[in-house]
Amino acid sequence: MSQAAAASHELSELAKESRMGAMGSVTTAREVRRIDLGDFDRRKAEIADQLWDAAVDVGFFQLANHGIDLARMRGAFAMAERFFALPEAVKAQYPLKKALNAGWESRAQVRPSTGTPDQKESYQITRPHMDGLWPTEDELAGFQAAMLDFEARSWQVAMRVLSCFALKLGFDSGFFTRAHDPARPSYQSTLRLLHYYAIAPEAQTQIDLWRAGAHTDFDCLTLLYQRQGQGGLEVLPGKEMETQAWTPVPPDEDAITCNIGDMLMRWSDDQLPSNFHRVKNPLPGDYMGPRYSIAFFAQANRDAVIEGPGRKYPAITAGDYLNQRVAANFKGY
Repeated sequence: MSQAAAASHELSELAKESRMGAMGSVTTAREVRRIDLGDFDRRKAEIADQLWDAAVDVGFFQLANHGIDLARMRGAFAMAERFFALPEAVKAQYPLKKALNAGWESRAQVRPSTGTPDQKESYQITRPHMDGLWPTEDELAGFQAAMLDFEARSWQVAMRVLSCFALKLGFDSGFFTRAHDPARPSYQSTLRLLHYYAIAPEAQTQIDLWRAGAHTDFDCLTLLYQRQGQGGLEVLPGKEMETQAWTPVPPDEDAITCNIGDMLMRWSDDQLPSNFHRVKNPLPGDYMGPRYSIAFFAQANRDAVIEGPGRKYPAITAGDYLNQRVAANFKGY
């Protein structure tokens, strides 16, 4: 892909996102489907059809019987909360390396949709690039081992889902698994721990701040773990973006909420849409405390070549593609 073509595509994506900063309205008429992954090997063809239909319709869906037990998920959240409770001076020893998508940041992500920093801090775990970025055992005992285990389990779930999309796109079942190979130094899938700050009393009526402004994800597939009672996630299919009618996705710790990312939309020749979502500030009367979530971003290895079955777009490496998107969303790193 030429630099001019890449720049044109990036400007198109940013222009679309920049139109999504309005409050809009809320609708519950849109269904975010729940798909059971139980008995996966025997039911794979049926599950693939269900995933495809949900992805094409809304671009978001939830996974039940996904294989990660509730105690393990709660343990990951407990570890994340302990990390974010560390003194800022400690966390600042492990700063975000933007080009490698690894490390800690606070209020550094500025969405094109809002032009203001998301009201959150986050810690990115990208396996090949974590040297010097882990808290020590004295600072946070057991953190590294627990997070790497949870990342690996998330990868397994993501690869099951992507194997279904591979078959529906006419690729072989292992196509996306090879493209997301964690044994390679070019691996760039990321586990992201997120802490949205509690809303201060004086800011509880402000509508110009967002916990996360409207955006699409850069990756192939996102797995989102939400904590019970800490809502705010809203979704809007891109094909309906002009309506500005958003659908809440309430937290359900028994399910993993998933969405298609820009990378898979391009890889599917736009058959699988990457759709908008946001995390709104609580409204007066809502829970105003901190919000925690954990996201796993299945991002193809840097040297994987993204090219759809119909070759609608020029081929581009996943590394080049991700660099374009990250550069547009962070400041000062």
